[in-house]
Amino acid sequence: MTSIPATPLLDKVKLPSDLRVIEDRDLTQLARELRDEMIDAVSRTGGHLGAGLGVVELTIAIHKVFNTPDDRLIFDVGHQCYPHKILTGRRDRIRTLRQEDGLSGFTRRAESEYDPFGAAHSSTSISAGLGMAVAADLSGSKRNVIAVIGDGAMSAGMAYEALNNAGALDARLIVILNDNDMSIAPPTGAMSAYLARLASGRTYMGFRDLGKKLTAYLGKNVDRAITRAVEHARGYVTGGTMFEEMGFYHIGPIDGHSFDHLLPVLRNVRDNARGPVLIHVVTQKGKGYAPAEAAADKYHGVNKFDVITGAQAKSKPNAPSYTSVFGEALVQEAALDEKIVGVTAAMPNGTGIDKLADVFPARTFDVGIAEQHAVTFAAGLAAEGYKPFCALYSTFLQRGYDQIVHDVAIQGLPVRFPIDRAGFVGADGPTHAGSFDTTFLATLPGMVVMAAADEAELKHMVRTAAAYDEGPISFRYPRGEGVGIELPERGQILEIGKGRVVKQGAKVALLSFGTRLKECVLAAEDLDAAGLSTTVADARFAKPLDQDLIRQLARHHEVLITIEEGAVGGFGSHVLQFLATEGLLDNGLKIRSLVLPDIWMQQASPDAMYAKAGLDRAGIVSTVFKTLGQPQIGVGFAG
Repeated sequence: MTSIPATPLLDKVKLPSDLRVIEDRDLTQLARELRDEMIDAVSRTGGHLGAGLGVVELTIAIHKVFNTPDDRLIFDVGHQCYPHKILTGRRDRIRTLRQEDGLSGFTRRAESEYDPFGAAHSSTSISAGLGMAVAADLSGSKRNVIAVIGDGAMSAGMAYEALNNAGALDARLIVILNDNDMSIAPPTGAMSAYLARLASGRTYMGFRDLGKKLTAYLGKNVDRAITRAVEHARGYVTGGTMFEEMGFYHIGPIDGHSFDHLLPVLRNVRDNARGPVLIHVVTQKGKGYAPAEAAADKYHGVNKFDVITGAQAKSKPNAPSYTSVFGEALVQEAALDEKIVGVTAAMPNGTGIDKLADVFPARTFDVGIAEQHAVTFAAGLAAEGYKPFCALYSTFLQRGYDQIVHDVAIQGLPVRFPIDRAGFVGADGPTHAGSFDTTFLATLPGMVVMAAADEAELKHMVRTAAAYDEGPISFRYPRGEGVGIELPERGQILEIGKGRVVKQGAKVALLSFGTRLKECVLAAEDLDAAGLSTTVADARFAKPLDQDLIRQLARHHEVLITIEEGAVGGFGSHVLQFLATEGLLDNGLKIRSLVLPDIWMQQASPDAMYAKAGLDRAGIVSTVFKTLGQPQIGVGFAG
């Protein structure tokens, strides 16, 4: 590791109030030091790098101009908030980012008064900011509300719903559109900066308001015609027509790395703006760190890395990742069935859909950050006889739930849902944990719900889903590497609703749904050694349940433990419902359901999180002994 960089100016900034006494001419040096500090911190912890580097000047400028935390600053997603955390009293903990008991990798209300709204999913900032702006109006407050949203997040419908509502309400809201891919419009140099300063000034804004008042006397139609003409004329120069049509006053684009451009505009808006304003700022992801500038995608989220070379630390995998196994299996099935198509929502690499895109680009669709649209788009494909695999993270699938119910399940359309990041995800914490998909999917009539116990089972489930045309079907799998099991050449088609017995015993039954199966097998070794003969079964399906398997386990064992990587209400709840309905609880069967705890578990390593949840080998063994009412004596297990 390199030594911590020297930061003499940054050392003087404990809070934004310290920043406000620094001369404007010294802010460029402060930005260099802040960048160095962030790069060093993330090199030691891993985390999101490129986005934060891109907003260093913007973050400094906002805290310099506005009176945070009384003025509210909301970062969309929040993965770009590391510079903000350094400037807001958390620098002494910045090297605990994403670590157990450390700082969150996103904004978090419980962490600081400078984080007025927690975020980790995209496209929420304008809605939240509008709520705060309206609250300020209702309470008679003059505070400013600033929402910083990236151009990628503008692919989500929620952002436009909020823009539309904000324009109609004419609330005092400042939206900063951080265009870091130049996907909307590039800045046009000095002329663009000059026009932005002019348009954000008191004279222009005052004239605009006066014009509105004068034309109002001429009637609504004339008023609207004149207003639209002015907006269109200015839109041709500034590129802001769409936002103007939605009721926002548009400024920009301006250079988001130039304090000469940022500070005058922000000050003008602070002092002169009355209704909703959108400032279009162009930045560069990874700014100031050559490896990140050269490969923004690879430095969006990083492992620990060498600051000098940019080389990221890599684990030594013993097995392929579940994501890569899914992607390769999907390509294999797609090569044999031209009706198979892939759909994802801005996560092609994260879900493995990129592998399909490499081979079958015309049959692969990245719809942007728009999970609701992704689900219904897939439903439309299914209605026309195609076999869509709508691959989403569990945490993002939540955003499309109404569409799953209304557009897919009620119509019985055979949309396939590969669900990545099931269970705990480690450093990303509770906002990205895959906790609820089994619960909310298994309640839907006609939905098939599977979970892969290992990478071989995942291949079987990909093929099973490809072959299943009777209705919607899902299969879940975690982040990270598989267990190292030998992979079949091609997956098998599983019988719907049928599990398997992995190990036969006589007294205790462990019924696993998902990748806790390995821990169940290890726990069974300890239980057998303690004289408790143990059966281990892999349910495979939460819906439909393997009723015959559950009957056998209930009738021939004293204890039945269900184990899953999901919240209460999922697999174990369906098993209990079935046992109660069948009267199989009347004969003294002792049953317990191990699920994710009913708390928002903060970030740690996945192993530590599962241990805390009691879902590891030791926790399963302990649960068995407690269920039997016996002391846990003489049971040895490895960690």
